Amino acid sequence: SVILDLEIVQETTEKIRMIREKMKASQSRQKSYHDKMRKDIEIQESDHVFLRVTSTTGV
Repeated sequence: SVILDLEIVQETTEKIRMIREKMKASQSRQKSYHDKMRKDIEIQESDHVFLRVTSTTGV
């Protein structure tokens, strides 16, 4: 019983490690894509700009 419990813990720990690695790789790909599409802009104090406002309910 103890050996089975230990095996389950080890398998679960390994699965969690693999999931974290895959999530990190996915986030890295998303960041790379986003950074590639990003454009720097320059604005002056007198320029008119539109701001995107989103609600932050539940924060």
